[in-house]
Amino acid sequence: MAKDKQNPNYKVVAENRRARFDYAIEDDLECGILLEGSEVKSLRVGGANIAESYAAVDEGELWLVNSYIAPYAQAKTFRHEERRRRKLLVSRREMANLWNATQRKGMTLVPLVMYFNHKGLAKLKIGIGKGKKLHDKRETQARRDWGRQKARLLKDNR
Repeated sequence: MAKDKQNPNYKVVAENRRARFDYAIEDDLECGILLEGSEVKSLRVGGANIAESYAAVDEGELWLVNSYIAPYAQAKTFRHEERRRRKLLVSRREMANLWNATQRKGMTLVPLVMYFNHKGLAKLKIGIGKGKKLHDKRETQARRDWGRQKARLLKDNR
């Protein structure tokens, strides 16, 4: 990942920061997104939000639901719908694994990061995980707070 950040084409467009707090992510998967021209231009400017979105397997296809891509101001005639369902591109084997995880195991598909890869293609990283209960969230927060406090104590002792 470090060499991707040095590449001029690599750019993070949107990130779902609460995903790892609200869900216990077990695995993640990179997939492509089927976009219109004005959507790609809007993503290049940085107008996207995936915080409230989710991915769903519907009739053998993977869809990104409720993601927001801002309208592109220069696209006068061919505008896109901001919150439309967008098709995600994965292989058949990955699709079967995702369907199995969601339907049989009760997992959730959560978008983690939307970015342009080193080739300049729009990609989405999806996390496969289970929702955390309130006590799990408290435990995560307590562990994070203790890590911060420990770092402060080590810094002060030096």
